[in-house]
Amino acid sequence: MKPSPAYVPAHGLLQGKSVLVTAAAGAGIGFAAARRAAEEGARALFVSDVHERRLAEAVEALKRDTGLQAVHGRLCDVSQEAQVQALVDEAEQRMDGVDVLINNAGLGTSRRVVEMGDEEWHKVLDVTLTGTFRMTRAMLRAMQPRRRGVIVNNASVLGWRAQAEQAHYAAAKAGVMAFTRCAALEAAEHGVRINAVAPSIAIHAFLKKSASEELLQELAGREAFGRAAEPWEVANVMVFLASDYASYMTGEVVSVSAQRA
Repeated sequence: MKPSPAYVPAHGLLQGKSVLVTAAAGAGIGFAAARRAAEEGARALFVSDVHERRLAEAVEALKRDTGLQAVHGRLCDVSQEAQVQALVDEAEQRMDGVDVLINNAGLGTSRRVVEMGDEEWHKVLDVTLTGTFRMTRAMLRAMQPRRRGVIVNNASVLGWRAQAEQAHYAAAKAGVMAFTRCAALEAAEHGVRINAVAPSIAIHAFLKKSASEELLQELAGREAFGRAAEPWEVANVMVFLASDYASYMTGEVVSVSAQRA
């Protein structure tokens, strides 16, 4: 793969904001978004995940690497409404209100349609699409009375592109895109913005465990730059959408890739 660019220095885009990020443990887009938010001046950070050990490690790493000490964590399975509400309630309390929510939680597997059972189909949609709905619903109930706030959803170019063995994941991400557009119209009445990013392929440790090196190289080779994105490159666009620089953008799905069918 071709080399990645140098890490972009911070510009204070989220100065004084509080940020909640789901699925932020480990080395993926969620952790990169949390780190980028701290670097961009967030006053407080709250991260969640379903993996207890990795979540604790992520909280410590964020404190150590960014210098921000107001970093909190809580276990949360976004397929469970009670856990979603508990997460939002605690984040609201600990950070004196959430200014930005980044919905990063998602689940993907590889399976041909004729071999896919109902359980696998429903699980991928429940975490990826319905989980985004649950988090957004809970967060809007807090943001709308304040008449401010931003939500950024993580979609995927598979909401537009076709890829074999990804019917369930692509359907879920296309749903995230449609949900983003519709929810944004409702939230705009209350001064809240909702947008989404649609990455193509961002290489990180967990993805390497779930897909072969050959497939990852093939997918990366199709991209305009001949490489996969770094997770922080996707996080940069999330931070832009969360910032006041994107104040007139809502209901948009921003592709973090090249536009190819």
